[in-house]
Amino acid sequence: MGILKRVYGKNFYDDVFDVLRTFLPPAMRDFEWYRTSHNLKLWFGPEQKEHYEVQIFKKGKDIVLEIGFHAEHKEAGRNDEVIASLDEKHWRKALGPEAETGKFIGRQTTWRRLSEVWNQTDDPELAVDAAERLAAYIRTLEPLRR
Repeated sequence: MGILKRVYGKNFYDDVFDVLRTFLPPAMRDFEWYRTSHNLKLWFGPEQKEHYEVQIFKKGKDIVLEIGFHAEHKEAGRNDEVIASLDEKHWRKALGPEAETGKFIGRQTTWRRLSEVWNQTDDPELAVDAAERLAAYIRTLEPLRR
């Protein structure tokens, strides 16, 4: 993970955050957030366990970027309900075939996601592309969640 942190650490997530607001309408720029060296999370309202996220991690031997929405309550059933409330007929056209629902990618077995995974690239515009895609998730899903 050493190279991963050097290439895509806090600076990468700072860049995603800085650009993200430009892709959101003014009414959607008021959110809570935090950034670490391995992810950027943001949420609307008091429920932090339901949030949007950009994270880079190792999946097998590959380094990948995940962008999307997570439900991370302790109970799998509650996470399933959150994802099911995001009726696919309302988001599929806007988010396209790359978006998929399912279990969290990783060791956590109760969390759920509606997200997509990109293979790591050396594209210097990766932070901008990730911010633009995260904004698409927010613009599409947040009206369904309200």
